[in-house]
Amino acid sequence: MSVDVIFKIATIGILITVICQILKKSDRDDIATLVSLAGLIIVLTLVIGMIADLFDSIKNIFNLY
Repeated sequence: MSVDVIFKIATIGILITVICQILKKSDRDDIATLVSLAGLIIVLTLVIGMIADLFDSIKNIFNLY
């Protein structure tokens, strides 16, 4: 795992937090919720890709399939 992925996730988290705070201050709580869900989905897609790579590496190490 490289450090770049951690920085990407942290950057997305900070950006989503700032956007949500701005939207909540302007009484747009519904859109802030949607933005936070979109950020969660983006980060989960990154993590799922990393987990898939991990399982492929484990299969190659132990010569499975």
